[in-house]
Amino acid sequence: MTGADIRNLILSAAALGICALLPLSGSGYWLSIGVTIAMFTVLATSWALFSGPTHYISLATAAFFGVGTYVTGLGFETLPFWLLIGIAGVIGAVLAALVGLATLRLSGVYFVIFTLGLAELVRQVITWFQNRSGQKGLYVLTDITEAGIYWMLLSLATAVFLAGWLIGRSRLGFALRIIGDDEIVAVHSGINSALSKVLLFMVPGSVAAMTGAILAPRYVYIEPSLAFAPMLSFQVVIMALLGGAGRLWGPLVGVIPFTLLWESISSSFPQQTTLLLGMAFLVIVYALPRGFVGLLDDLRERTHARMTEGVA
Repeated sequence: MTGADIRNLILSAAALGICALLPLSGSGYWLSIGVTIAMFTVLATSWALFSGPTHYISLATAAFFGVGTYVTGLGFETLPFWLLIGIAGVIGAVLAALVGLATLRLSGVYFVIFTLGLAELVRQVITWFQNRSGQKGLYVLTDITEAGIYWMLLSLATAVFLAGWLIGRSRLGFALRIIGDDEIVAVHSGINSALSKVLLFMVPGSVAAMTGAILAPRYVYIEPSLAFAPMLSFQVVIMALLGGAGRLWGPLVGVIPFTLLWESISSSFPQQTTLLLGMAFLVIVYALPRGFVGLLDDLRERTHARMTEGVA
């Protein structure tokens, strides 16, 4: 471990400690915002772990998230909450593996369309089962507080960042970077691209399912349209791209400003949120293809070039 790694670790631990104090502030509004930021930090960072190096745009977050909420909704009366989170993670990983085996041979728009349709498929299946049983939704009535949910999400975010740091320094991370640059070259180099992509795709699937399981008590009442909302998938992609999916900390740079801005927009223009979300997606893709991280990298390169010219 280099000196820079140790310094970053110390700074990260300090930032985590400060964030953990938020529930002690006594502000219910800022705690609610903190829960939302923590949720999107977990989802966007785990999404970027797969889509950043591979350049595959996945819109399946809502599918895994919804499965997690239903795991809690169906089991909270009989099983411990912590066990339900683990079960949701396992189910999310298995579902992601099955989806990955079936779809990761696709590329480009075909993969995007399939992952977008996955959430709708699962939503329709659950809706059909609930209609057959005469049940419209599930109540999740527990004594878990907003502060407890926040701390659990913060712990999960820490685990995701640690996993991302380890993956980035592993053979799997190296293989995926080669796959992202040129998959044909990766295959000819002896890399099992299909297996590598499936293994990494299981990470955001598992994390999204655990996030849904943790947040289920916050919703109190769960129904398919809430648990499998397609907008969630687009929000995660926009936040990750806004910050920059090429760096581990990049999505966090996009999550915080976008969440605060979105809270303001949602309260001021509640009927136009879908339209504004689509416009935000187009602006980010065309104006900031590498996110804020890309802008910072370009600024550093220009500064370095000017300094080099000045020395010369």
